[in-house]
Amino acid sequence: MSFHPGRGCPRGRPPPQNYPPVPLRLPPPQSLAPSVPPPYPYDPSTPHCSAYSPQCTNTYMPNMPPRPEFPPYPVPAPSQGPQCPLRPPFPPPPLHQGFPEPPNFPPPPLPVPAGGPAQSQGSYPYVPPPPPPPPSMPPSVPFQPPYSMSYPPQSHLPPLPPNFYPPSESGSFKPMEHFHHFKGDKSPERPRRHKSYGYGGYGERRERGRSPDRRRQEGGRYRSENERGRTPPRHRSRERSRERYRHRDSRSSPPSDRHRKRARSRSASRERKRGRVEEDRERERERDRERERERERDRERRVEAAGGNRERSYRETEDEEEEELLKPAWIRCTHAENYYSNDPMDQVGDSTVVGTSKLRDLYERFEEELGRRQERAKSSRPKWEPPKTKLDLDHDESSSDSECDSDGDSSCSSSSDSEVFDVIAEIKRKKAHPDRLHDELWYNDPGQMNDGPLCKCSAKARRTGIRHSIYPGEETVKPCRPMNNNAGKLFHYRITVSPPTNFLTDRPTVIEYDDHEYLFEGFSLFSHTPLTNIPLCRVIRFNIDYTIHFIEEMAPENYCVKGLELFSSYLFQDILELYDWNLTGPEDVESPVCQRFHFMPRFVRFLPDGGKEVLSMHQVLLYLLCSNKPLVPEEEIANMLQWEELEWQKYAEECKGMIVTNPGMKPSSVRIDQLDREQFNPNVITFPIIVHFGIRPAQLSYAGDPQYQKLWKSYVKLRHLLANSPKVKQIDKQKLTQREEALQKIRQKNTMRREVTVELSSQGFWKTGIRSDVCQHAMMLPVLTHHIRYHQCLMHLDRLIGYMFKERCLLQLAMTHPSHHLNFGMNPDHARNSLSNCGIRQPKYGDRKVHHMYMRKKGINTLINIMSRLGQDDPTPSRINHNERLEFLGDAVVEFLTSVHLYYLFPSLEEGGLATYRTAIVQNQHLAMLAKKLELDRFMLYAHGPDLCRESDLRHAMANCFEALIGAVYLEGGLEEAKQLFGRLLFNSEDMREVWLNYPPHPLQVQEPLTDRQLIESSPVLQKLTDFETAIGVFFTHVRLLARAFTLRTVGFNHLTLGHNQRMEFLGDSIMQLVATEYLFIHFPDHHEGHLTLLRSSLVNNRTQAKVAEELGMQEYAITNDKTKRPVALRTKTLADLLESFIAALYIDKDLEYVHTFMNVCFFPRLKEFILNQDWNDPKSQLQQCCLTLRTEGKEPDIPLYKTLQTVGPSHARTYTVAVYFKGERIGCGKGPSIQQAEMGAAMDALEKYNFPQMAHQKRFIERKYRQELKEMRRERERQERESDDAEDARK
Repeated sequence: MSFHPGRGCPRGRPPPQNYPPVPLRLPPPQSLAPSVPPPYPYDPSTPHCSAYSPQCTNTYMPNMPPRPEFPPYPVPAPSQGPQCPLRPPFPPPPLHQGFPEPPNFPPPPLPVPAGGPAQSQGSYPYVPPPPPPPPSMPPSVPFQPPYSMSYPPQSHLPPLPPNFYPPSESGSFKPMEHFHHFKGDKSPERPRRHKSYGYGGYGERRERGRSPDRRRQEGGRYRSENERGRTPPRHRSRERSRERYRHRDSRSSPPSDRHRKRARSRSASRERKRGRVEEDRERERERDRERERERERDRERRVEAAGGNRERSYRETEDEEEEELLKPAWIRCTHAENYYSNDPMDQVGDSTVVGTSKLRDLYERFEEELGRRQERAKSSRPKWEPPKTKLDLDHDESSSDSECDSDGDSSCSSSSDSEVFDVIAEIKRKKAHPDRLHDELWYNDPGQMNDGPLCKCSAKARRTGIRHSIYPGEETVKPCRPMNNNAGKLFHYRITVSPPTNFLTDRPTVIEYDDHEYLFEGFSLFSHTPLTNIPLCRVIRFNIDYTIHFIEEMAPENYCVKGLELFSSYLFQDILELYDWNLTGPEDVESPVCQRFHFMPRFVRFLPDGGKEVLSMHQVLLYLLCSNKPLVPEEEIANMLQWEELEWQKYAEECKGMIVTNPGMKPSSVRIDQLDREQFNPNVITFPIIVHFGIRPAQLSYAGDPQYQKLWKSYVKLRHLLANSPKVKQIDKQKLTQREEALQKIRQKNTMRREVTVELSSQGFWKTGIRSDVCQHAMMLPVLTHHIRYHQCLMHLDRLIGYMFKERCLLQLAMTHPSHHLNFGMNPDHARNSLSNCGIRQPKYGDRKVHHMYMRKKGINTLINIMSRLGQDDPTPSRINHNERLEFLGDAVVEFLTSVHLYYLFPSLEEGGLATYRTAIVQNQHLAMLAKKLELDRFMLYAHGPDLCRESDLRHAMANCFEALIGAVYLEGGLEEAKQLFGRLLFNSEDMREVWLNYPPHPLQVQEPLTDRQLIESSPVLQKLTDFETAIGVFFTHVRLLARAFTLRTVGFNHLTLGHNQRMEFLGDSIMQLVATEYLFIHFPDHHEGHLTLLRSSLVNNRTQAKVAEELGMQEYAITNDKTKRPVALRTKTLADLLESFIAALYIDKDLEYVHTFMNVCFFPRLKEFILNQDWNDPKSQLQQCCLTLRTEGKEPDIPLYKTLQTVGPSHARTYTVAVYFKGERIGCGKGPSIQQAEMGAAMDALEKYNFPQMAHQKRFIERKYRQELKEMRRERERQERESDDAEDARK
């Protein structure tokens, strides 16, 4: 195979003389007997029959002459030929990377006419005769393998991909049979026929040296290991892991009578002996089970001891599997068979293959027989006009082109739609469609969901937004040449889904061609643009995390764009009915455009040297045409009803899992799970019954029933109340049991169950040749195309913000609103209906709790669970897939940037004025205006529903999205990039932008540009502060900044500090918020925004700051106006302000890194103590949570009430006494210098005295989870108390 030098794509095949035969060994005597039959191409003169059907193997193309024996091919050694090197899956644009040439392995043999030499690929005639009978060989003659089993190329073969082989079954496909070059009893010159599908109807395996009659008589005696259902040793471990999921229906079938042994009577002694033997066996089994449990306990102990190593090894194993998956492989195509021409004289543009007139005839036939069948069937039926509802009338009025009331051009329809919308009436209207296939099978209509229209937006809102499939910056694509492969403008990618769970089926789609079986592997994607800088697509289906890989590989040759479009239209429009999947862009474009992506099904077989052979596209279309037969022909129904039971079971087993279609019906296609031929009326012949096991849509099951939803909410509420009640009454228990029984009764109703069994008459159904594995892979393509198009439009957003993100998923996360749920890349109900009708029958589901625990953030139990988690020293990426956490970080970044610039630009403005300006800049209304400058509403991902219909809601979401974007820029680009972006958006004028970005230094730094430490000798205040510098280990360049930080408000203006510390306290608060927020965001990945806010408030509140200030002795260095120089007892708020001012001075004199280090030492280690003591909430909030858990059903919740009992002392030193009451009972009392502190004391007293079940639950939960940590913490506290007592005694 040769390659185009700049493209890496095959440019035809070299002539046969370039590959001289190299005899490796003497062939066996039987290998020179009759030749192997050639592949059978399609001839229009023959009837509907081909090599794909076992009934037509002897009547297909009878006038074809024999062809000579294949020449022996030279098998490459491991060192011969360049190997395909590892390279990144995303090469840099715009040039294609040249693919390495494959190993020196010759192409498939070309047909040679009798008596003539081999001609070129586009000029030889195809007329071979019927295949000759196989050579006979006595079974008693031993056949020695011509070469040993340790064949050299076996050592360098790459492992097989995980998504290639289905589970082996009795009579099913066996993967090892493809590698016949490794077997000792086969010759590489003669490929052997593989027809081992017992369920596929492709014929029986032909055995050498044994006639068909003898094979039928001997039954299972001479079956090979693969045919007996046993797996070769190499694949048995994989087989055992899937044992329980295979052939569930076949297990329940009764055994055959001829295998049943005759029962005989036993004597009494034999029965006693048998009983003793059984007892011994039972005791032995019990001992084995005990030993197994002991081994399991040892294994668990070892795993707990080496938990970290296990996690690392698991991640390494996953990385290795993914690396193997991404390895490129060289491929080749099957023969062109006069359907394609690669003659340079026929090439047009940058194509490498051009379709011939024979291919054009095939396309016309396919379009006539399959492409227009649905259209003809629908046009022949009478048109049905559904009755209009109020929603249709109001929707027509609201869909006019009149402008919305809002001044923006986003937002959705008015809220009146949701008021008049009647879901039940819409469902009844769709149920009344006369063309419905069955009442329990739901169908797809363009622009419609199961319960109403997909889009309820106004006409103006429909012109923009990702939810309307309008991607900013996307340009139209010029049409491809239909009869060419357009290899010069298309980029080829192989699509692979990992893990392969639910994509490997035991009945895969297989095409037989040229004595080989080509198994469906997935799809190839042809893109008009290179997919560079696009991350992997991750999606959750069946509660399993899937990753969709798109790996660039050398493109297969033999296809044309028109063939790909015909196949896509047949599969996605006629079979799966994905009407709302738009790949062309806006529909109002008048000029002809091309789809952005083309898809080709990959039917492959593995070659001995690690490559793949892909079936040409025309063979796939021929297979679909030949499979287009009635499921039960009317003229043969009488004969089929007379078949023997074994013959009927074989046919029904062949049809199981197949997709059949009834053109014109709704839905048109369905999966066969069973095929029954029972005749209930002996006088009337009826068609066999198709049995389909489906899933009823949620809107029609108990999950969508309003009565069930109301009952479920009341049940959950009562259960939660009883769980938090100190004493549960018997009446409440009975009430809970009654509601649970009522819920179960609704679930068990036949009209409410999710699982349904559908029985359909097989009359009018046609075979498609497609099985559920093709549909499973096809339903991943809309997700992938949406992912690719969205990330390509995010590159347009990069240009708008002036920063190119390296971590593309971070930008996507910043644009994802919390209302955005898992999408299917299109209409979600269409995807669910198609998966239920045509997907696999019983998918394997993952653990729902694993994903639910990362999304749930409400409820007291969830709060206790999440807030009991300690920070991660080696943090992992968060699994919360919306932008609330980034918005939490971005809010702190915006507040910090605003505070810093205002502090420097207005040096004489007091703290109140600075706070007023900051509020005006960081308010949501202003941030929404900045988001509008970036057109973030065009890039946001949010639910296509009434969530953000109101303009106020949309503006609030845009403000949050802008903060999330700033947080993402700060995480990846740092503080400087965030500052530049924020400055560019704040001011349109270049001069104002320069003033904002280049602010002047601090006035104290202006007076002494280099340093002011020379003033220490002449100032006693500065001399005292040097002791504090020595204590903390930080020496200021401008020590007067430290002096100003310690100057209280009561001190008047002086020339040493130029003022007091209130302005610094304003700046220090924002600095501490940013540093604490960044630390919590990184080290607590499982916490939502509300949980992070609780942790931050416990970390930087006045109480914690005052405690740190006391430990550092800051009160001793405070500069006051007291002339007596006596120690002053500072209040908690004053100490906290002192610490915040010190943080601001540290930032001004040094930088943000010093603040990070200071807080890492003095603040962040306290988080562990806060979490273990459950001090992440203030006492008042905690008391209110405990009281809310004790509310009574059907009544308003009781909340604690605070009353001031007494106020004593002078006006400047008052003491307040406050009591707290709950349900009319006094439960706590507290005193303090302010009413707020007295209320805190009363709440703390109530929490200690009153018996709240939540507090007891929290203590038990923490004790069980962190028993060892609590012991160490108590030990440390006792040691500190002893040290303080010793120091006090020594002082005395």
